[in-house]
Amino acid sequence: MRTPIRKPGKYTWVKTDPYITKEKYNKLKNSLTRLLKIERPLAITDVKEQAAFGDFSENAAYSIAKSNLRSINNRILKIEDHLKNAIIINVGTEQCSVRSDTVQIGNTVTIESNSKTKTYQILGSAEVDIAKNIISHNSPLGASLMGKRVGEIIRVKDKEIKLIAIN
Repeated sequence: MRTPIRKPGKYTWVKTDPYITKEKYNKLKNSLTRLLKIERPLAITDVKEQAAFGDFSENAAYSIAKSNLRSINNRILKIEDHLKNAIIINVGTEQCSVRSDTVQIGNTVTIESNSKTKTYQILGSAEVDIAKNIISHNSPLGASLMGKRVGEIIRVKDKEIKLIAIN
């Protein structure tokens, strides 16, 4: 059976954002360990069991087992690559090694827009959580805040935003 040749997707060659917190780094390491020590060996034994039935052309269970193993191997490669290229962000006032008067990755900022005050934490793209007010340094708001000082007014998508505080 021939596998179809597919065109790469729009975001195929986009590199992952290397900025992650220590907590995210530890989660990725634990996930990698689980994949390598538990899930992959189980998938390998499943492939071996299905291969024992013979006739690979009509063995759907074998195809599914191989697909599962391929998926696990791809996740392992992605996590290993992410960990290899990771840049750890120091978060929090007591951990922050670089204190400055400009916005940097890892800072918590307070902004004012239309007389409403909001607080956001600026982290890497892998940890974005709008419900917890965590934004990426690559987002339109995060990118426009990077390097700004308290009191500066920033324009984001036809809105004026004033930077009130950097923590």
